[in-house]
Amino acid sequence: MRDDRLVFAQLTDFLSWSEFARCVKRYHRGRSTKAFTHWAQLLCMLFAQLTFRRSLRDVVTCLRSQSSKLYRAGFRAAVARSTLSDANEARDYRIFRDYSLHLIDEAKALFASDEIGLDVKVDGTVYAVDATTVDLCLSLFDWAPATMGRAGIKMHTVLDLRGTIPSVVDITGSRSPDAAFLDRIPLEAGSIYIMDRGYSHAARLIRFTHSGAFFVVRTFADLHYEVVQEMLVEDEVNITSDQHVVLTGRYTKIGYPLVLRRVCVFDQSNDKTLILLTNIFDATASQIAQLYKARWRIELFFKCIKQHLRITSFMGISRNAVQIQVWTAIAAYVLMAIVKKRLGCRASLHEMLQVISVTLFETTPLSNLFSELAHSDSQAGVQQIPLFEKSTGH
Repeated sequence: MRDDRLVFAQLTDFLSWSEFARCVKRYHRGRSTKAFTHWAQLLCMLFAQLTFRRSLRDVVTCLRSQSSKLYRAGFRAAVARSTLSDANEARDYRIFRDYSLHLIDEAKALFASDEIGLDVKVDGTVYAVDATTVDLCLSLFDWAPATMGRAGIKMHTVLDLRGTIPSVVDITGSRSPDAAFLDRIPLEAGSIYIMDRGYSHAARLIRFTHSGAFFVVRTFADLHYEVVQEMLVEDEVNITSDQHVVLTGRYTKIGYPLVLRRVCVFDQSNDKTLILLTNIFDATASQIAQLYKARWRIELFFKCIKQHLRITSFMGISRNAVQIQVWTAIAAYVLMAIVKKRLGCRASLHEMLQVISVTLFETTPLSNLFSELAHSDSQAGVQQIPLFEKSTGH
């Protein structure tokens, strides 16, 4: 890349215009959009995400302040607030969803050979499954009713632990139960899915076993079961019991009639015992505990996109505008993961997003921009933020 190119233009070089054009052709049925193209809309929304803009007015004001550089950044015309607002309201969000899924497939291929950092031999992929909720103002977002007189959306996610890439994303109303998402996950034989208590649903877990997939799920202390075999715990740290069990509850014994493994792990940091259910029988109890501990990475993923990308306040109040904003946030996150891998950058995505947010209109080569960052992929230094902020439309 030439040294005089803007950072934003260097980033968008990693995006495939032809693939995006195919997504547009798939869903756009209206007239040609030469004045403000779908590509220009994508660039505006990516700019908003990467610079953490809070409103459409904020986006347009910042772009106009750099008017002399907009052409070099990829914008072919000035952007008006009303034009961007109308585009987010009217243009099909599935264009941005499908393009984000294309970027996800590209990123997964890049990170496929990476190690997951666990002392567990896994032939397939290890996924973490969870959901995060974003509260909305019910008077503005009346299409997303929740409980207690509030509104909200829920982002259900399957996260590939190689590269921390979201593999499956499903956006629903916040009333949608977590366990119901399991019906919509395309299961991969040989892969492992790690889940918290909200996904402890016997009738849905049996689908994993029938598909040749594995799961580790935290379950409830009052689960009814019968011990089939008590396994020996040989001085394994924090493992209090390892049992083969069958479920005996009124519905659980029908939902999952096969033998399961029940592992109890004492969590010293929180002074409580975690009860795990799994259909993995050829790993040690400590390895099962390690797998569940890796689920925390999806919490870091949610924290990262909420802290550094814009999904907690919205630039439009319609369902379509909200979907576009969430999907472009995912696209921005995955784009940075692709950049990180292709440039061989050892900095964390958290650090890269921090630097990008203030340098988009500079002319520093990307390789130099990230070269002085700390050589660490850990996000341990990220400051905690409220996960569920009330959001307002603009």
